[in-house]
Amino acid sequence: MPKKASKANTYTAKEIQVLEGLEPVRKRPGMYVGSTDARGLHECMREIVDNSVDESFAGVAKNVWVVIEKDGSATIRDNGRGIPVEKHKSGTSALEITMTKLHAGGKFGGGAYKVSGGLHGVGASVVNALSSYFRVIVFRDNKAYYQEYRKGDPISEVKTATKPKLDKWLPKEWNLHVGNGETGTITTFTPDKKVFGDFAFENKKVMNLLKDRAYLIAGLSFHFEDKRTDMESNYYFEGGIKSLVAHSNRGKQAKSDVIYFSKEGEEIAAEVAIQYTDSFNENVKGFVNGINTLDGGTHITGFRMALTRAIGDYAKKIGITEKIGANGKGTKNGLTGEDMKEGLNAVVYIKMPSENLQFESQTKAKLNNPEVQGFVSSFVREGLKTYFEEHPSDAKSIIEKIFLAARARLAARAAKDAVLRKGALEGASLPGKLADCQSRDPSISELYIVEGDSAGGSAKQGRDRRFQAILPLGGKILNTERAQLDKIVKFEEIKDLIVALGAGIGESLNYEKTRYHRVIIMTDADVDGEHIKTLLLTFFYRHMPEIISKGYLYIALPPLYQIRQGKKSVFVYSEAEKEATLKNMKGKTTVQRYKGLGEMNPIQLWDTTMDPEHRTLKRVQVEEGDYADRLFTTLMGKEVPPRKKFIQTHAKSATLDV
Repeated sequence: MPKKASKANTYTAKEIQVLEGLEPVRKRPGMYVGSTDARGLHECMREIVDNSVDESFAGVAKNVWVVIEKDGSATIRDNGRGIPVEKHKSGTSALEITMTKLHAGGKFGGGAYKVSGGLHGVGASVVNALSSYFRVIVFRDNKAYYQEYRKGDPISEVKTATKPKLDKWLPKEWNLHVGNGETGTITTFTPDKKVFGDFAFENKKVMNLLKDRAYLIAGLSFHFEDKRTDMESNYYFEGGIKSLVAHSNRGKQAKSDVIYFSKEGEEIAAEVAIQYTDSFNENVKGFVNGINTLDGGTHITGFRMALTRAIGDYAKKIGITEKIGANGKGTKNGLTGEDMKEGLNAVVYIKMPSENLQFESQTKAKLNNPEVQGFVSSFVREGLKTYFEEHPSDAKSIIEKIFLAARARLAARAAKDAVLRKGALEGASLPGKLADCQSRDPSISELYIVEGDSAGGSAKQGRDRRFQAILPLGGKILNTERAQLDKIVKFEEIKDLIVALGAGIGESLNYEKTRYHRVIIMTDADVDGEHIKTLLLTFFYRHMPEIISKGYLYIALPPLYQIRQGKKSVFVYSEAEKEATLKNMKGKTTVQRYKGLGEMNPIQLWDTTMDPEHRTLKRVQVEEGDYADRLFTTLMGKEVPPRKKFIQTHAKSATLDV
C-alpha cells in the first residue's frame, strides 16, 4: 500500500501565496535595498535624499536638510513643491498611494519629473515598509499635512497638521509656519531593527552621499546635522564634477588641468571630467541623474572605449609609433585599456528622462541603456581629440604617463613569467613556511598571516589544522603603494603570500581560484605590528582589491592583557576593558601586557584569538572609496609633508587596541 504523502511534499493551490501591498518588501528586503546590513540601511537614506534631489532637477528645490536624530531616526527635508495630498482617482490620497504602493509616483509619465534618480517608483514606499515608524509632512497651498505609518501601514488618514504637532516634530531653527508660503516635504523614518539589526547611520557615509550630490548639482545646498554627536556640515559647490575630480586628486601630482567637456542630445545630456596624476591607481565614477552607479554600466563602457581610441589615435598622429609588446595588441601603438587606467581619475555624469532609464536593479548600481554607450563614446572621443590639439603639452604629458605604464606592465609581465618558469607562483609547490590546512573547500578554509616565527609557532600548534592554515612573515613586507608588479613578485614574503592564496597576481589574477575565503591578518599589538598590518592592507587594497570587496579579508583582535587573581584568569582586549575589570576585582591582581603574540602559549592563542566560538574578527571593508584612496596615498606614498601633517593631526587619537 503506497505511503501517504507527507505535508512537506504536498503542492496544491493552498501553497500558492500572493503577497499584497508592501509584503514583498518585508519578505525579501535585500531585493529592494541590496542587503539588510549597513549598506542596505544607507540605501534607505539615499532613496529619500534622492527624492528631494529630484525636486531640484525639477527646478524647484534649492536646499536639502538631513538630520540624524538622537534616537537613530533620520529626517530629510526639501523646499520643493511638496507631495500632492489630494484624492487620487483610486479614491485614496496621492500621498498615501506614493508611500504605500510599489511602482506608484510621479516619475513615469515625464510630466512631474523630466529628470530624476528614480525609475521603479518604489523608493519611498520601500523605506516605509522597512521602518518601524515613518512620517511625512507636506507643506503646500499654505497648509501643512501629515500621515504616519508603521512598517508600511498607515496609522491614520492624511490629516492637517496643527501648530502643536509641528512644534513637537520640527526643529525650532527651521522656523516653519503654516500660511507663510512654505512648500516642501519632510520625511522622518526609524529603520526597523527586526530588518537591520543594530546597524546605525554613520555620519561619514551620509556626509559622503550629500557631498557627491552637491558636486553634481549646481545651485543645490545640503545641510547635515547629527544630533547624536553634535556634528554639522554644509555642502555647496559651484565647480561641479571638475571640482569633484580636483578634490579627489589632492596630494597627487597632476599631469594636466582637469579636462572637462559636455554635450546635450535630444534625450541624453552628458558631462565628463578627466585628470591624470602620478598615482598608480584608477578612480572612475559614474553618475546617472545624481545616482552613483557603483557597478558602472554602459556610460562607463563608452567612456573607456573612447579614452583608449582617442589616446591611441593622438599618439600615432604625433609620431609615437613604438610597439608596446611583441603582439601589438590594443591600439595601433600596442596600448591597452589597462594602460589607460594607471593614474586616471574621472567622472562620467549622464542625465536623461527618468522614464527611459534602465538599471540592472532597484539599487541602481549599474546602467543598462545601450544607446548611452555610443553617445558617450562619440562625444568623449571628439572632446579628447579637440583638447589634445588645443593643449599639446598636456597631451604629451598624459601619453608619456600611459606609455610608461605600458612599459611597466610588460616589464612586470616578463618578470612574473620568469618567476613562473621557475615554478614559484603557480604549480605544485606551496611555500615551505606555509602550514596548510587539511580542507580543500575555500568556503571554510582560513589563512592566518602571522607576524614572526615565534607567533607562527604558537599559531601552528594552537590552530585547528582541519581548516586553519598559518603563514608566518619574516618581518615588514615591501611597501606596494608605488611598487611595480615585477618588484612585488620578486619580494619573497609577498611572493609566498601570493602563492599561498592561489589566485595569481596582475593579469593572471583569478579570484575564483582563491584557496581561502577567510584571510586573517594577525599581528602584534605594538607599533611594528600596526605597520605590518598597514603594509598588508596596502597590498590587498592596491593589488587584490576583490579579496576585500568579496569580504574575505579580516583582522584578528588578540587580547592586550591577561589579568590574574589567584587561580582566576581573565583576558581583556582594550585599556577601557582592563580598567573596568580591575575595578570589579577585589584583592591582589597581576596584569600581564601582551606585546607580542609569541608571548602566548598555543592554548591561550587558540582560546582568545583563533577559536571561532570565542574569537573576535574585524572584516575589512571599503566604504568610502575616495577617502580610502587618499589615505593610502597619504600614508604610503612618496610625499612626506602630507604624511607628516596627517600623523601630527591624528597622533593624539591613535590607539593600538583596535
